[in-house]
Amino acid sequence: MSLTDRQLERYSRQIILKEIGPRGQKALLSARVLIIGAGGLGSPAAMYLAAAGVGTLGLTDGDAVDLTNLQRQILHATPDLGRPKTESALETLAALNPDVKVITNSVKASAENILELISGYDFIIDGTDNFSAKFLINDACVIGKKPFTHAGILRFSGQLMTYVPGAGPCYRCLFVAPPPPDTVPTCRQAGVIGALAGVIGCLEAMEAIKYLTGTGSLLTGSLLTYDALKTEFRKIAVPIRHNCAVCGKEPTIKTPTDYESAQCDVKF
Repeated sequence: MSLTDRQLERYSRQIILKEIGPRGQKALLSARVLIIGAGGLGSPAAMYLAAAGVGTLGLTDGDAVDLTNLQRQILHATPDLGRPKTESALETLAALNPDVKVITNSVKASAENILELISGYDFIIDGTDNFSAKFLINDACVIGKKPFTHAGILRFSGQLMTYVPGAGPCYRCLFVAPPPPDTVPTCRQAGVIGALAGVIGCLEAMEAIKYLTGTGSLLTGSLLTYDALKTEFRKIAVPIRHNCAVCGKEPTIKTPTDYESAQCDVKF
């Protein structure tokens, strides 16, 4: 693959980085990244991956744009209210960078379709907002041997970790099983500051870029937490749990499973 003059100009600020260079830019242009969830986390992740020149972006989300989304989900705007999020996201990303091929799936990720959804992609980003989806994505990526980044946000706090097959713990090594429904508040119930989604979503994009270009160190074996009120980051070591039900030596989870999600009945 040769970079065109226009690509050399568009990506010049990252090509001059010795850690990226033309080789890294070519790797990005030939890469395929799937983002599950085109909301608060998926929005900044998608925009920065598109801006960086990731050649193919997959977007999976079964929801439509709601007025409450616009406080943090920057892929969408007021005229998009009521539209499928994937349609709105496709238009935004196409306007940002025509180099990028965007593949959309206006469906909810489930045990039935998750392995098919992640197949053919080099890296997966978890942009979902509930425990059911996060465990589903983790299990599918471990079973399908796909690297992925997990993230979560609530109120003023966020967290992030990356799984690479054979190189570190998975999400279940840290959180063994989903909490019972309605025992943990959701963003709708507890609130979330919009800019926090930008911080954590951008970090997810950075993990993907580092993995795809083979530069820097990833959050494998570590959970990064961020307290926005105190402006404090903390990196916590996460060991591999050898009896983990999905990535352990004798796994008992061999197919993805749908879990019951917390039900949100609080309206603002």
